[in-house]
Amino acid sequence: MKKVFILIAALAALLIVINVFAAEDGGKQDVNADYLRIHIRANSNCDADQNVKYKVKAAVVEALTPLLSGVSSKEKAMEIISENLALIDEVSDGVLRENGFYYGAQSRLCEEDFPTRTYGALTLESGIYDALIVDLGSGEGDNWWCVVFPPLCFVADGEGEKVTYKSLIVEWFEKLFG
Repeated sequence: MKKVFILIAALAALLIVINVFAAEDGGKQDVNADYLRIHIRANSNCDADQNVKYKVKAAVVEALTPLLSGVSSKEKAMEIISENLALIDEVSDGVLRENGFYYGAQSRLCEEDFPTRTYGALTLESGIYDALIVDLGSGEGDNWWCVVFPPLCFVADGEGEKVTYKSLIVEWFEKLFG
């Protein structure tokens, strides 16, 4: 019973803090600032370009997972990615060439306006986000997207040899609330 009371008191305190901060900024909290998104944009919507996009995605996630393992802030994740943009391009270009595509890839960190998107139990509202963008060729095709920080896409499984896609937020809620 004591644990339940402490949990309720902590949640009430959290709600008060959130409301105070919301009142200070006119109720417009910049929750987008907490996320670093990743978009890998296909050259076009033809089947071949869409299929190779997923191969590039797998290779980029595999390359970045060990680099981002244990990162505890969005700023640190952005710093690591910024230092490794050439690696991301190299990995992406290699996958493209292996599959007979020679239009190349271009990666960059930037701020972009995104529509509302849902990833499992997480909904990211529309707005401006920091993002790693990887354009394959023209980058005019449909994209694959996820969240680099918090690490919803970059979770090492076992000895770090296999990448598993899962939501750490959903897992946390399941552990907390059953």
